[in-house]
Amino acid sequence: MATVKKPRALKTGASVHVVLPASPARPELIERGLAELRRLGYSPVTPRVATKDDGYFAGATNIRVDELFAALGDKKSGATIAERGGYGSTCLLDALAARRPFPPQIVMGFSDLTALFVYLWQKHRWVTFHGPMVAAGFDCGPGAVGGYDEDSFRRAVSQTRGRWTLDLQGETMWTGEAKGVLLGGCLTLLQTTLGTPWELDTRGSILLLEDRGMRPYQVDRALTHLRQAGKFKGVRGFMLGEFPECPAPPSSPSVREICASILGETKVPVVWGTPVGHTSRPMLTLPLGVRAKLRATGGGRLDILEPAVRP
Repeated sequence: MATVKKPRALKTGASVHVVLPASPARPELIERGLAELRRLGYSPVTPRVATKDDGYFAGATNIRVDELFAALGDKKSGATIAERGGYGSTCLLDALAARRPFPPQIVMGFSDLTALFVYLWQKHRWVTFHGPMVAAGFDCGPGAVGGYDEDSFRRAVSQTRGRWTLDLQGETMWTGEAKGVLLGGCLTLLQTTLGTPWELDTRGSILLLEDRGMRPYQVDRALTHLRQAGKFKGVRGFMLGEFPECPAPPSSPSVREICASILGETKVPVVWGTPVGHTSRPMLTLPLGVRAKLRATGGGRLDILEPAVRP
């Protein structure tokens, strides 16, 4: 396996690029998120203002590609954080593949950003960060409804020695302990990597799966597709999000029941309902690409066994 590439730690006063790889966000949410980054001690670079001319994209593909490359190529930048998700990151990957890679830096987001994270892991072995975005987490502040968990964020982006433990605040579906590389993200985006040159290799992983707004049968279909594609072979444990806005119609099993049934066949530890990605609880920040230990008992715990960043 290629050497894992870790970014430098995010230091107080560091500049932070805010990029728009997917859909546009509301201006008031952006301003609140930028204010929170300043409160944390960082210097966000004022992001481009998206217009309505490009529909559900926050700009034409070439504009979003150039913006992302400018951010990743800025050697003075401490991090690149997405403004929001939505849809559009997948459209940038062909252009990324055609250009030379940059030295790794912190790249953070969730939802649609999963496509970028999988690409950066499979092609360049970058550690990336499944966590809050400017207008989806930082905008609501630390410890707030719709906000983020400040402790896990700071540990993920700045701790350069030792390990730490996260209380997953969920519920154990299948008990046990497992060690592996923490990978995954938004279920829908993981599914779309199948058949691409950057299809996620899940062997030996603790696999994170989360999403929102899916009907139970759609979750069933996505999980079945991943299983049939061999993506559950070699997975050592599963962490599942809350799957909000996924109500079960009458006579339908719930998303929780579907996950318990399909993932129970793997006979590995499974924790359900952690506040990651799409959640109304303070969102945990998870470094993807680092070694971790999942302890599936009670509400679940995750030991991050190595720093996600270097000095």
